[in-house]
Amino acid sequence: MKEGLRRVIISGGGSGGHVFPAITIANELRSRFPGVDILFVGAKGKIEMEKVPLAGYKIEGLWISGLQRSLTWRNVMFPIKLASSLLKARNILRNFRPQVVVGVGGFASGPTLYVAAKMGIPTLVQEQNSYPGLTNRWLAKSVNRICVAYDKMERFFPKGKLALTGNPVRLDLESPVSREKAQEHFGLEPRKKTILVMGGSLGARTFNQVMASQVEKIVSHQEIQWIWQIGKIYKDTFLNCSTANLKNVAAKIFIDQMDLAYRASDLIICRAGALTISEICLLGKPAILVPSPNVAEDHQTVNARSLSDQSASRLISDHEAPEKLIETALQLIHNENELNALAKQARKLAEPNATKKIISEILTIVR
Repeated sequence: MKEGLRRVIISGGGSGGHVFPAITIANELRSRFPGVDILFVGAKGKIEMEKVPLAGYKIEGLWISGLQRSLTWRNVMFPIKLASSLLKARNILRNFRPQVVVGVGGFASGPTLYVAAKMGIPTLVQEQNSYPGLTNRWLAKSVNRICVAYDKMERFFPKGKLALTGNPVRLDLESPVSREKAQEHFGLEPRKKTILVMGGSLGARTFNQVMASQVEKIVSHQEIQWIWQIGKIYKDTFLNCSTANLKNVAAKIFIDQMDLAYRASDLIICRAGALTISEICLLGKPAILVPSPNVAEDHQTVNARSLSDQSASRLISDHEAPEKLIETALQLIHNENELNALAKQARKLAEPNATKKIISEILTIVR
């Protein structure tokens, strides 16, 4: 096989922000090396156990979860889960015999990459955010290479191991479907201005509360349509609320075809996760970023400012959202000049070759 790449393990997950970059890397590897055997290692009960098989890849699950920052009985089980996961990871590595192990963050990547490094297998970590997760910081001394999407990451990682690549983004997000057909897919009227509200794979409580509480304002602007991703954990609370049943609102628990959602929308309201920001930039979409307050070191605000400071997005804090979010969105959606300016600036910040750069780093450490 070209360059001899035959077996690869990709480990990590816990959220769409970890899983979808991992699948993107796997797809690029499969494209470059058609005979490559790729095995995923994830955490039992997490999103990767569903999404990875749907993408056509095998996956093994570890019995692992994160260490809670607060005092809780769940931490009592952590040492047992870790020991179990280290043992299973070793067995997986011995049986599969990968040439390289790639970690994308999340609970499962910790045991897998730690054991792989101890066994002398080349290892690479892909860190999506401006503030690294605990697992990747813990692995920094063990792995061979660390691919990052932001400058000044030597604050957290050994400088000699860093490679500035950007984040892997699904290139199939550029839908060939027309904007009007994409709107029809969601049961909306073609050619009307459309706002996409998405809080990630699990949903965002703030967005859902704002949408549910602003029903009168949304009703009064029938010229504007909404695609609202509620999220699985909030479906029982919000799926049957008044806003979700409006004619000009397409409320979804989860959006599988994000290419159509992006294509249908003229403005996006979203969190500031690294993957979302990378997708916005690649597609050149105007956005209002509302960083999640429930992340380590407020890193989503840092992510968001990387766009807003360059006039590539609007930024509203989570505590401002109940008062400002819908009003700001309705004002912005009617301002064609600002929408175009935001889109143009966002596209300038895109890293369309990020996945190819990561593959190059993988090949370097394998050699």
